[in-house]
Amino acid sequence: MISKKMTKIINEQINKEIFSSYLYQSMAAYCDWKGYKGCGIWFKVQMKEELLHAQKFYNYLIDQGERVILDKIDKPETEFKSIRDLFERTLSHEKTVTASILNIVTLAQKENDAASNIFLQWFVTEQIEEEANASEILTKLDIIGDNGAAIYMLDKELGSREADD
Repeated sequence: MISKKMTKIINEQINKEIFSSYLYQSMAAYCDWKGYKGCGIWFKVQMKEELLHAQKFYNYLIDQGERVILDKIDKPETEFKSIRDLFERTLSHEKTVTASILNIVTLAQKENDAASNIFLQWFVTEQIEEEANASEILTKLDIIGDNGAAIYMLDKELGSREADD
């Protein structure tokens, strides 16, 4: 059994994860429209991962005997300047998600909620990976610069990403 405060904050996190999925779907749509099909695939995989994260939180609340309460999902951004802009926003967004998860960890520690703390450690590790992935792509974009052939190759590389089921 978890506290009402923990239930509330996890419900909020479910909404944030669903918003993240919606944001990455918007980014995928932009990429597909601009002809960056590989980047579109990368963001579609990211979108699916975020829905899986929401489902993990959902299942945790249900397993704890608590109710899941869904809220409205805000409209995601739809205008982007470039591939670099997309991944800069991705990194910034993931840092925001990391901060949110760490806030839940802090609450779990404050409440001596060992079960939630253990559950949340998977998300802490996942966020390290999420930020590292976006940072790595930004580093590659730094190396590439405005080289069209290199951007084409990066787009092709990003298109090889597959979802972890």
